[in-house]
Amino acid sequence: MPYANNRSAPQTNDTLQIDIIVADGFVLLEVAAIVDALRIANRIVVQPQFAWTYRSDKGGMVESRCEAFVKSEPFLDRPSADYAFVIGNSDPDCLALSLLGLISAYTYRGAQVFLLAEAASRYIQDRGGAARHLSTHWENSALLRERGGMFEAGSALASEDGLVVTCAGMGATVDVVLALMGRYISAAALVTVANVLLHDRIRDFSTRQPFGGARGSVTGDADLDRCIHIMQDNTEDPVAISELVSRVGLSARSLERKFQTSLNSTPNKFYREMRLSKANNLLLNTNLSVGEIGLACGFPNGFSGLYKSQFGLTPLALRKRRRSKGQDMSDPPEIGG
Repeated sequence: MPYANNRSAPQTNDTLQIDIIVADGFVLLEVAAIVDALRIANRIVVQPQFAWTYRSDKGGMVESRCEAFVKSEPFLDRPSADYAFVIGNSDPDCLALSLLGLISAYTYRGAQVFLLAEAASRYIQDRGGAARHLSTHWENSALLRERGGMFEAGSALASEDGLVVTCAGMGATVDVVLALMGRYISAAALVTVANVLLHDRIRDFSTRQPFGGARGSVTGDADLDRCIHIMQDNTEDPVAISELVSRVGLSARSLERKFQTSLNSTPNKFYREMRLSKANNLLLNTNLSVGEIGLACGFPNGFSGLYKSQFGLTPLALRKRRRSKGQDMSDPPEIGG
């Protein structure tokens, strides 16, 4: 049986701690969506920013529905994590997901709690009419409507109830994690994480679940999406911004405004960061020389300086550190390491 490692990191001013709460029969897809996205983000930004701990009622090994295990720590009376995810387990009646007290322990200290699929359904049932507008997986929504008749939620991927976010879970877990990470990493780095996951669009909470027949986009703005796609297709030979605006059919001022409004960036800055993020992946995952990587990402000159200004160390220093540690750069460092 495969085992998932419980990797944690000392919490610093730059490290966000995330508790992943599991019960027997948990959905492995949802755990993987969280942890793999966090691991990739840690790799993209070089310095790990996200650490995680699995937790359960009594701690110890917890088995998923598909016979994979995670090693968990017990719940804390006074949790110190910045965020918590409660994983679904394919049983909306599971009593182990009835966690109003634990949820309150997190939110009382200002932590945001994300409830996935069946965990969201339990919360909706336990809260009664006050939560009937919230989201869960569409299968669970149908069950709640059949049972109670008062459930009114639409098919949004997620809904917010103060510091509690109820979510559809399953594959949409990636969108929720990307939304969280977008608060802490640049837009270009976030798009790169989505690309590594082969997640072709980043959907916001209001996006309808696929069963509803809706289709989203990277930003929700067709012109901006087209511009980003052109950038992604032209990393080795970057397209001048003047040519970009001509292709998209916008004025330079209008494109600047769209980037600032949606991505809090400029076209030039976003394009540069996106290419540097690609360069970072190549540095970590290939044996190409620094010069070859610079050329592959559209930096024939000055690549090392630009890389250092973005990531805080030179490409050669990154590779030297990686060789000396002999570890996966996407993992948070061990405590004391």
